[in-house]
Amino acid sequence: MRYLIAILLAGTSTPVFAQQHQGHTMPEPAPESEERDKCEAEAERHRAMGHAVPEGACETTDQEAGEQRSMDHSEMDHSAMDHSRMVHGEATPAEQPKAIMDHSAMGHDGSAPVIPSAPPPASAGSGPANAADVYWGTEMMDEARERLRHEQGGQQYFWFQGDRVEYRAREDADGYLFDLQGYYGGDLDKFWFKSEGEGSFGEEIEGVEVQALYSRAIAPFFDLQAGIRQDFAPMDRTYAVVGIQGLAPYLFEIDAAAFLSDQGDLTARVEAELDQRITQRLVIQPRVEASFSAQDVPELGIGAGLDSVEAGLRLRYHFAREFAPYIGIDQEWRVGRSADYALAEGEDASVTNYVVGLRFWF
Repeated sequence: MRYLIAILLAGTSTPVFAQQHQGHTMPEPAPESEERDKCEAEAERHRAMGHAVPEGACETTDQEAGEQRSMDHSEMDHSAMDHSRMVHGEATPAEQPKAIMDHSAMGHDGSAPVIPSAPPPASAGSGPANAADVYWGTEMMDEARERLRHEQGGQQYFWFQGDRVEYRAREDADGYLFDLQGYYGGDLDKFWFKSEGEGSFGEEIEGVEVQALYSRAIAPFFDLQAGIRQDFAPMDRTYAVVGIQGLAPYLFEIDAAAFLSDQGDLTARVEAELDQRITQRLVIQPRVEASFSAQDVPELGIGAGLDSVEAGLRLRYHFAREFAPYIGIDQEWRVGRSADYALAEGEDASVTNYVVGLRFWF
């Protein structure tokens, strides 16, 4: 209690402090008797509450008085302090942001702490590789980690799409076309299958093919594919297939493949299409397909070099993501020796098709 009174009485500053703080508003020191009366009143209040307060707690000894008198500001170097930025007394809200002490004059430079650049200590990696094993057991955590890998990319999916299933109105005889594909597998490895066919109503089918491919992801948006292609019309023929399929920059869907037949014929085909949204449901799709051959294949009506080109524009409406009917126009050209073979068979080298079709997937 005496130490408390000593601190309260320390406010009676010496003339030295008053001289150093000339120009500042300083509180008037209270008389010693007034402070003693306050202390006695506080002691009585504590005694009434049942607290033990010794008699004479508010008496100040000569030694304590000497210590209080020695507690002045004479030993403080006020010349090193920026008093222009100190606010004494009651500060208004407008003055409060200015009530800041200049810490730079007190030896505080305010610089950011230095971040250590040394490598972490060897003990940082001394713990177990999987800390959860300590609490749950290695066997249980191995099972949990395997389940997480499966749920975050290890699943097997089945996907099937009818990319083009359409009726083709043209000058001579109306026809049809189907272009189907799908896969089963995970993110990296898939079994991919494709099938295309076309013909005219009332006539034999002009061409049918089926491909069975192993597909391996070689980039975030591209798969490398290899497998077998089997043609059933216009004649049976088997091909080895190597190609790529994926999404090129600017959202072009690319499907390119080379085919080597069991007769030694080397051909290739490249398809590219681009979906452009007009609204959230209305999409217009330009599409181009080109076929090439390394040699003449007269029995199939194929000439060396560029064999044929097909370009089309389709406008489809998505009633749902999985169901979108469309209309469009498609133009076919036979080129070079292939055009000569077509004319020799009594066919047109250039055909315009007005198409109505359906695109779906599940």
